[in-house]
Amino acid sequence: MFDLPVVVERSSGVPLRDQLAGQLRDAMRDGRLAAGERLPSSRGLAAALAVSRTVVSEAYEQLYAEGWLEGRHGSGTFVTDIAAPLAAPDAAGPDPAPFGRAAPPGAIDLRPGVAWTGSLRTPAWRRAWRQAADVPLGPRGDPRGLPGLRAALADLVRRARGVACPVERVLVTRGTTNGLDMLAAALLRPGDRVGVEEPGYAKATQIMRARGLEAVPCPVDEHGLVVDGLPGDLRLVYTTPSHQYPLGGVLPVPRRQALLAWARRTGALVAEDDYDGEFRFDVAPLPALYGLDPDRVAYLGTASKTLSSDVGVGWLVARPGVVAAVARHRDLIGDRTPLVPQEAMRLLIERGDLDRHVRRMRGVYARRRAAVAAALDGLPLRGDTAGLHLVVELPAGHAARVAERAAARGVLVDTLDRLYAGPVAVSGLVVGYGAAAGLGDLRTGCSLVRELAREAAAPPAARPAARPPRARP
Repeated sequence: MFDLPVVVERSSGVPLRDQLAGQLRDAMRDGRLAAGERLPSSRGLAAALAVSRTVVSEAYEQLYAEGWLEGRHGSGTFVTDIAAPLAAPDAAGPDPAPFGRAAPPGAIDLRPGVAWTGSLRTPAWRRAWRQAADVPLGPRGDPRGLPGLRAALADLVRRARGVACPVERVLVTRGTTNGLDMLAAALLRPGDRVGVEEPGYAKATQIMRARGLEAVPCPVDEHGLVVDGLPGDLRLVYTTPSHQYPLGGVLPVPRRQALLAWARRTGALVAEDDYDGEFRFDVAPLPALYGLDPDRVAYLGTASKTLSSDVGVGWLVARPGVVAAVARHRDLIGDRTPLVPQEAMRLLIERGDLDRHVRRMRGVYARRRAAVAAALDGLPLRGDTAGLHLVVELPAGHAARVAERAAARGVLVDTLDRLYAGPVAVSGLVVGYGAAAGLGDLRTGCSLVRELAREAAAPPAARPAARPPRARP
């Protein structure tokens, strides 16, 4: 490790921790640091680079959060398997796994997890950011967040999600994944067992493994997390009860009550990711799980779906002891939510602009969902009553082929298969309708998906000859 060309320059203007994290990330990406390789202790690397131990610790924490590193109890810090360098794609054909976040120019992006931002550039949005830029900068912010935003978030959660909470139970995060990572770091120890939905949010599993935790797959069905049979030795279980990601189920009240009874019996904490909780198209959203037992649930929310992931603001609502533990950990590693986005978020909430935006976006997403469902007519769909995505079920083995052929013709779509850690129980495509530029692109992209899905299911002799990639202006 010490032979690697890792250097820090105090005169560069880039924080030392960012320099170190970036160079280590590059070394893991290009294979100079191999999967499974042990890194030096923070004390040893700090001495070798002549920097403070805090610099190295914060760089490691960032790489833990991104999934590049993992801790092994009693052994140290290691490069994870997911950090193995990617093979170069075959120049003669399409990328076999076209699921990187950046879309090529001209592509129609039907991947999930992205909000439509075309309606954001309103006078209220610009006014909030201009005024937020004038907020006085302090020497070191409260790791719990700005008091004004915490109060505004407490009011927002009460109104929108039926959760009454005092402000001391609110902590501002940089988003749901940041909040989940801070929960794991502050409350759990390497080797602890944590439950994650199967299939489920891949980043949640990566966060747990990066923290040296054992991620235990917990099955879901059409209603969400299956509570019967949850292991009794889990310290935490992560769930998306408002709109299960990716299958789309809404956890019914009896199962919510059973989950909380299990948590009380075992002493586990339930991490509730309120994924897509604001957007339902059939009935009003169910109140958040947190409201049924505020001492057993840590509620995680984010502005990434209501506004944009670039805002970088989320929130954690939990009992005071959990909030205090997370705040202490954030203070230790210097993790903060930037001040200006916090102030802009406060202004948007207090003036009612966020509520008006969410109401407007419910109509936008309802129209997009209807266009997608119509273009996919004839294919079995799941999870189309809420959120920003739906699932197209396909026979086993067909999803990857359809996704590859769609990518070759300029349409990016995700598969269910990669969201399983074990055997795939439901095969298909995850189609998002937040990222595409407009309804026309949604209809064009989904019509192509429907065509390719039908071709994949047809007998070999009935399949048409392969078409050249679709040209886009």
